Amino acid sequence: MIFQRDLLFPWRTVLENVLLQADVRHQHRTEVTERALALLRQVGLAEFEDRYPKELSGGMRQRVAICRAILHNPRLLLMDEPYAALDAMTRDQMAVDLAAMTEDRSTTVVFVTHSITEAVFLSDRIMVMSPRPGRIVADITVDLPRPRRLQIRQLPRFGELVGMVMKVFEDLGVFHSWGPGSEPAKS
Repeated sequence: MIFQRDLLFPWRTVLENVLLQADVRHQHRTEVTERALALLRQVGLAEFEDRYPKELSGGMRQRVAICRAILHNPRLLLMDEPYAALDAMTRDQMAVDLAAMTEDRSTTVVFVTHSITEAVFLSDRIMVMSPRPGRIVADITVDLPRPRRLQIRQLPRFGELVGMVMKVFEDLGVFHSWGPGSEPAKS
């Protein structure tokens, strides 16, 4: 599981944080160290393996948390708004990194987000939940090709899918299609 906060151990280096999975599972470190280093290379953190969390940016810390979570090739990865505290550019890069890291794996990722574009970019399937009480009100299939790159956001189909999700929220009364200072259309 990956949370909103990275929850790295401050006394462990980047590599030691990733290898936490091996320690907890009592795996032989030399067997998994190469895999951990490969994951760090994949997310652009190879030269930071000996650094401590306090020396990293928020996005770098989240990439370490993702590497730690997928080190043992989980069948299910739960991500609870892991990019919520990141700036827009870092969020975009993290989305690309996650897509690349999970592309060739048989890992199912359940990704909770409030960002519609992030949901469309990352997902094959979007489950839209209602506000209180939270219940699933829509199941939308994302039929965009993979691998996904940020340029996919320029495709008309991407915009259509974003619009479909927004329409669900409009129907729920979460979004209003009329702007501030104007009245909703009378039927």
